[in-house]
This record gives sequence, C-alpha cells and structure tokens, in this order.
Amino acid sequence: MGTPVDPTPEVVQQALCAASDAPGYPLTAGTPQLREALVSWSVRRLGAPQQIGVLPTVGSKELVALLPSLLGIGSGETIALPALAYPTYAVGALLAGATPVTYASLVELGPARIRLLWVNSPANPTGQVLPVEHMAKIVEWARERDTIVVSDECYFELGWDAEPVSILDPRVCGGNPRGLLAVHSLSKRSNLAGYRAAWIAGDPVLVAALLEVRKHAGLIVPDPVQAAMIAALGDDAHVAEQRGRYARRREVLRPALEAAGLRIEHSAGGLYLWATRDEDCWSTVEWLASHGILAAPGEFYGPAGQQFVRVALTASDERIAQVGARLSS
Repeated sequence: MGTPVDPTPEVVQQALCAASDAPGYPLTAGTPQLREALVSWSVRRLGAPQQIGVLPTVGSKELVALLPSLLGIGSGETIALPALAYPTYAVGALLAGATPVTYASLVELGPARIRLLWVNSPANPTGQVLPVEHMAKIVEWARERDTIVVSDECYFELGWDAEPVSILDPRVCGGNPRGLLAVHSLSKRSNLAGYRAAWIAGDPVLVAALLEVRKHAGLIVPDPVQAAMIAALGDDAHVAEQRGRYARRREVLRPALEAAGLRIEHSAGGLYLWATRDEDCWSTVEWLASHGILAAPGEFYGPAGQQFVRVALTASDERIAQVGARLSS
C-alpha cells in the first residue's frame, strides 16, 4: 500500500549504530555536518542556489501536517492544494484553522487571496510530473500574490517517463528561493521510512521562522538519525539500486494491469500506478481484492479520484511477479 519493504542500506545502518552513543540533546537545526550535507545535495541534485535554508524534520508527514501552523497561518486564511492530493495537506490546513481549497489549475483559484499553495511532483497518488514551464508559471503566479509555495518533492528521485524538476531549480525560480519551500524525504529513495528522516529547503527567512518555533515545540531529529541522513545523502549507489528495483517492478506490474483491462493515466513518476476500469473505485478495489491484490481507492485523494485506484510498487519482487497470474485466474 506504499510502505517500503526493501532493506535499509548497510551504509546507513552503520552510520546509525556508530552514532548510537548520544547522551546529549540534539540540535533542532541539525548538526553542521548535516546542514552542509543537505545544502550540498540540494545544490547537486535539485540545482538549488547555495543560499538556501535547510532544516531536518521528523519525517515529512509531521512537517506537512504542522507547516501551516508553524508558519502562523490560521483562521480566515486560505490554503490551496491539488484536486487530487495527499490528504495530509488538507489536514494541515484544518489543524491551523485555515480553509483548504482545491485546484486543478491556477485559473480556478481566481482572485482569492491564497496564503500558501501546495505543489506535488511527482504526485501522490497520480504520478504526474510537472514540466519546468508549468512550475515556473506557478512561481510567477505566487510571487505576484505574495503566496508561499511549498513543493512536496518526496518522490524526486523516481522519475520514469518524465524528469522531475524542483521548485528550487533556477529554471523555475530564477535562482532566487524567495517564498519557496521544497519538502524532501529519505523514506522511499533510501528505505528509511522507519527512521523518520526528512527535511525542508528553500527561502532562508521562512526556514529560520520554522526553526524558531520547532525549537520550542521540541520537534527534533535524534542525533543517530541525523548521522544516518548524512550517510544516505552522501551515497548515490544505494539510490540507484533501489530505483532499479522499482523500475523492474513497474515493468512487470503495469503491463499486467493493462492486460487485465485497467487503463493507466499519468504515472510518469513516483511509486504508484494510477489505474481505472471506468467504474466506481470501490468496485475496482473489490475486484482486485478478489484476486488477492490490495489497492487504495482513489476517492481517498479527492472526489476527482472516484473512478481510480492507486496501486503501489512497494511489494516484494516475488509478490509483484504474482500479479499477472492472479489477474488472469
């Protein structure tokens, strides 16, 4: 259903163990070594400008859920999120007392004053990858309105039919991170979901404001996990290996679903196939379950997903290999 099943890389496990003697309180901002690793990775992989702020977080879900509150957004203010989206975006707005609104295009938002706008590429659940030109238009639109853009890029390393681009890419932001934040995670690319290891990068003014509140709230990544993050960010080999696993599973799963009559839409990146039989999603869920296959109903992610299901690549090779036979039985 979306939980990694492959081993945590040995280099990461070793770093965690080596840092396990940690009697003192960790730094909310992250150790200097971790901050340097986060900036270096962001510059190298995202094309981000050197002058970004970075901040480690206790996984990405707590960050998504608490971000509006941490930024001081509240009652009477509006947060925009994609029409098909990770449900925690809306939860974060509601926890802050703000009003969540959905959009399929920026035009739909009209003249409304939007305090924060969520972007997600590669997207969960659809796997849609937004092109450079579209991302740049979002930044231009937001800066004209003094809207903060938060880009959920947790699947950035998993582009298949299209190359993901970061909100911090100079082609998107003009080399200036003002008003922009990017969310990244080691859960999927490095199989660290159990470590709760993620971070936010972008506008140094916004990151500094987040740090100040998080210090008082005790939202701190443990020292051993910070050491593990440094190891993960400095090793590209395990990322390529894991990406290869998911690519092979995708090459098996997609044709198996299509042969069984499902149509795949978007799914150009990420860990999911967005599939439909042009019927109510719960009927498809029931049909797949009758063949021993679990999928998430599309309506979990918004009314626009009513006729779709989300099928994950995060089962083992052995289980993925069984899908074709199960669907044809």
